[in-house]
Amino acid sequence: MISFSAALGMAAIALGLVLTPGPNMIYLVSRSVSQGRRAGLVSLAGVAAGFLVYLTATVAGIAAIFAVVPAVYTAIKFAGAAYLLWLAWKTVRPGAQSAFAPSALPVDPARRLFSMGLVTSLLNPKIAILYVSLLPQFVDPAHGGVAGQSLVLGLIQIVIALSVNGMIVLSAGSIAAFLGRRPFWTRVQRYLMGAALTGFAVRLVTDRSRVVVAA
Repeated sequence: MISFSAALGMAAIALGLVLTPGPNMIYLVSRSVSQGRRAGLVSLAGVAAGFLVYLTATVAGIAAIFAVVPAVYTAIKFAGAAYLLWLAWKTVRPGAQSAFAPSALPVDPARRLFSMGLVTSLLNPKIAILYVSLLPQFVDPAHGGVAGQSLVLGLIQIVIALSVNGMIVLSAGSIAAFLGRRPFWTRVQRYLMGAALTGFAVRLVTDRSRVVVAA
């Protein structure tokens, strides 16, 4: 059984990640704005399938690899921080567009929307870093089976991510229209996102904890 503090910490990180712009958000928003809410929800189902793939790998003990080879774990942390800083720069650089800026996309069938959502999720470095280097740090072998704790922690992340992304999909059109009429709030949204990404990158670099592995 996971502790309350572990659940709260995981929930906070999951919420912070899902609220910062990244491949998943950009893909879901672009599909919802250009093709409608149904397309956004089908794409979200594909993203959720990607989360489940990562969760399954985590429960199976993939973190053990990074405990055996600490240099790989450290490299992933710094690569993840560099990626988040790059996202932050893309968000705030002069001429950058909001994640909610509408873009023209071809109309795709449901199967393609789902598969593109799945691939986007699997190739999203934010999610890979979350499951590989962050989730294991909330696992405490003293509280029982590590696989079970990893499963619960992963499900917390999935529930939060799907809830927030679902609201974004359903309101993407309205948000895009609101920001389109209010350039000031568009800039505020971009800078807030950039600050959040930078803060998370700094946290990754300065974090001294190590991967926790089941005995």
